[in-house]
Amino acid sequence: MLGFVTFVLFGISLALWNQRRIAKRETFIRNYELPRGLFDNLRKRRPELDLKACQLTANALRQFFLAYLKSGRKYVSMPSQVADDLWHEFILFTRHYDAFCKGAFGGFLHHTPAVSVGSGSKADGGLHRTWWHACKEDHINPKAPTRLPLLFALDAKLGVADGFTYALDCKTAQVRRSGDGGANVGVIYCGGDFASSSGDGDGGSSGDGGGDSGCGGGGCGGGD
Repeated sequence: MLGFVTFVLFGISLALWNQRRIAKRETFIRNYELPRGLFDNLRKRRPELDLKACQLTANALRQFFLAYLKSGRKYVSMPSQVADDLWHEFILFTRHYDAFCKGAFGGFLHHTPAVSVGSGSKADGGLHRTWWHACKEDHINPKAPTRLPLLFALDAKLGVADGFTYALDCKTAQVRRSGDGGANVGVIYCGGDFASSSGDGDGGSSGDGGGDSGCGGGGCGGGD
């Protein structure tokens, strides 16, 4: 009996320790000061962005990092092209990014190249997780959303030409192809497709590859 009580108390202590660790890392992500010059580099890619737009993009990227942390460091997909651009630029500040990852996650968060969405791939589960935790972050019911979370609304809000546009109503989400070599420009994805997910589902293969290719509907991501 004493052994069982000891086991239970150990389990409770471990759970509390893990909660405190996650809370500490969450605070670290929210308060982390991005390296000087990061926004300047982003504006070289996106000269149309002003300081306010860069700050909004940084908030969205933090939302993505929080989704990765709160998913238990499972694979999460990036639904914003401009936030992904900022992530790329952040990674180039190698010492800063390495220190950030250690403080935020306890280990390095790698960037995974593009994966096709809608084919039962790992990216599908990653998008569901991102949706779930991004909604929670913005105080939105992920199963019955009345608006899009920032990370999913950002590209349309900023008018990013090659960005990913999401609509809540699947009936009005029209898939359009630009005709320029199959690039996903002008495609509207349905955010409501993720409403039935608990955010814990896994897809198939990761589709790891090389290069710095563009994401297809949020195919780029990171995690295990």
